[in-house]
Amino acid sequence: MDVKITDAIRLHRGGAIRGIGIFLPILFALFAAVAFAQTPLPLQKRDTLLGPKPDWSWLPQLRILTEADYPPFNYYDEDGQLAGFNIDLARAICRELAVPCEVNTAEWSGLIPALKSNEADAVFASIAISAKALKDIDFSSRYYATPARFAGKTGKPAIELTAGGLAGVKVAVVKGTAHEAFLRDFFGKAQIQTYATAADARNALKSDQADLLFGDGISLMFWIQGTDSNRCCEFKGEGYLEPRYFGEGVGIAIRRGNLRLREVLDYALTRVKASGRYEELMLRYFPLPLY
Repeated sequence: MDVKITDAIRLHRGGAIRGIGIFLPILFALFAAVAFAQTPLPLQKRDTLLGPKPDWSWLPQLRILTEADYPPFNYYDEDGQLAGFNIDLARAICRELAVPCEVNTAEWSGLIPALKSNEADAVFASIAISAKALKDIDFSSRYYATPARFAGKTGKPAIELTAGGLAGVKVAVVKGTAHEAFLRDFFGKAQIQTYATAADARNALKSDQADLLFGDGISLMFWIQGTDSNRCCEFKGEGYLEPRYFGEGVGIAIRRGNLRLREVLDYALTRVKASGRYEELMLRYFPLPLY
């Protein structure tokens, strides 16, 4: 493991996030029963209920592992310092618990093996909460999710983002993705236009070959704010997060069975959200509201 820094007190590679809170099985079952009966509701802010204060006197420090090549989540800044949303959130949690934070970096492929071999207590690296991952590790409650979002030309008349409102509307999407499947299942009356790459789909919107673009919210956010878009476009409506299509979210990875640490991290995470610190970090690292 490559040790980079010790700090006492940085939907996602290739356009897809590495991960998205785990819902209770009964809620998931209820969702599955009604999913196709109505247009899905936009993602709402949640996860703010504070449970009983756990005991963490047994935790002398929090050994955190991340990687360093995934901006804006974890990366080295121009001064060579480890920075990013994940890193600052980890530090905020350590500050909330009043325990020292030891932050180390490793290659992506080595994160889970290092965690399993007890070289770290927790991994903050945008790892997806998934059935596959849960075979090897456990997670805290989710700390962010990447919604699917619509984008359209700035200043164009509003389009009603419902199944009926999108009837006949040309919507660009990348072929073979969860976003295409979601469109076909919930907005099947739209004129869905598929493209081989995200760049092709975005160019379709820029050149008015499509009325709307549907895709990964984080990737779209940085495209909208970047030079390639020429500031042509903006988000339309709010975000959609349906676990069957877009995953369960991103959590703090911990060793399997470490229930005490999960309880402590969930408590600290909720405290950070309630204090407003979480929202401050979102505004710092993301140029547009994500949801």
